[in-house]
Amino acid sequence: MKILISTPVKHLPGVEKLLESKGEVFYLENGTKKEVRDKLISENIDTVVCNPNKQGYKIDENLLTGTNVTLINTCSTGLNHIDIEYCLKKSISIQSHTRDTSLIKQLPSTAELAFGLLLDLLRNISKSNKIVHETKTWDYTPFVGHQLKGYKVGIVGMGRLGTMMKDYLKAFGAVVLYYDPYYEHAQCREEHVNTLEELFDRCDAVSIHVHVTDKTKGMVTKKLLEKTNYVVNTSRGEIVDENAIIKTLKSGKLRGYATDVITDEFGNIEDSPLLKLKNQDLNIILTPHIGGMTIEGQTLAYIHSISKL
Repeated sequence: MKILISTPVKHLPGVEKLLESKGEVFYLENGTKKEVRDKLISENIDTVVCNPNKQGYKIDENLLTGTNVTLINTCSTGLNHIDIEYCLKKSISIQSHTRDTSLIKQLPSTAELAFGLLLDLLRNISKSNKIVHETKTWDYTPFVGHQLKGYKVGIVGMGRLGTMMKDYLKAFGAVVLYYDPYYEHAQCREEHVNTLEELFDRCDAVSIHVHVTDKTKGMVTKKLLEKTNYVVNTSRGEIVDENAIIKTLKSGKLRGYATDVITDEFGNIEDSPLLKLKNQDLNIILTPHIGGMTIEGQTLAYIHSISKL
């Protein structure tokens, strides 16, 4: 087996050794799409090990055509960085964590980040830190925030991460409501709302925890954003209308947006309306898809992923 690893792994204990026990390994941790394609062809590589978080391109026909790749092993649950239809057509197998239930229950990193982002929005942590460093002033008055105890927070999607987020919020005394048409646990029915509109209308803040699909793309609209104060998104950028985020923040109807994801992370990110914002006093927190990026979580996930090879 000839393996191209297209994502950083050398910082993870035991992962490099495990990889090299599986075959001949070629490291191209920060390669461009062209560099990856050239390496696949020149070294006659049959297996790609990847992760979407730092991948600035899509694994698609343009990358794969003319190569000998027969297997893509992605250390992720999401698959929107891979052209699945093309791989099916070309009989290229895809291994992922999508159905690895026992593993992903041990990976709370993204839910922890979502909780941290919500705290940051409510308490103005990043904002106040920036002002203190820039102005050398010591004045709390612009940064008076909200405590979580008694605060009403909505969760979109009660899967693994949404359930973890609910537990963190309840530990802090928040009032939690959720919307998920596929979740039917009887013990949570008193917290369930029937529509997204009701969730956004009743909650002071909303945290998004769903996969991107044709049904979820663009489902968080301007109309919904105008109903709540704060939104946290650690799912995918395509789920929200990013232009509507900017409009509602400018109008004051939305008070803050924290996101670990942007639309089309595998294209030209410079086209992102959120990244185009310059020197505007809008309450936006952007992190570069760090949700699952912890030493503990990555090590566990990569070892599990690579063990499938």
